[in-house]
Amino acid sequence: MSDALFFEFTGVSADDYKAVNAILGLDPVTGGGDWPAGMLSHTGAAGADGGFIVFEVWDSQESQAAWMAARLGPALGQAGLREPTRVEWLSVAGHYQP
Repeated sequence: MSDALFFEFTGVSADDYKAVNAILGLDPVTGGGDWPAGMLSHTGAAGADGGFIVFEVWDSQESQAAWMAARLGPALGQAGLREPTRVEWLSVAGHYQP
């Protein structure tokens, strides 16, 4: 079964999220862009307290590590974002995407 990844950021806004996606050339609203191989789903959500959550499902942790090293890590740095305050891998027991 696939793996899920939970990122939690503090002091990151929806505008910061949009800036990172612009650097990556991704549009989470339309699905347009060069999404990474192995990503099965992606959700970004802003909290009322100034926090931001990203929840993704991947075919493997290795696929996500390759994406992080090649594109996401540099994009986060370019946007001036701090490291997430929480990163947790979860074992997916069930996943549905219509």
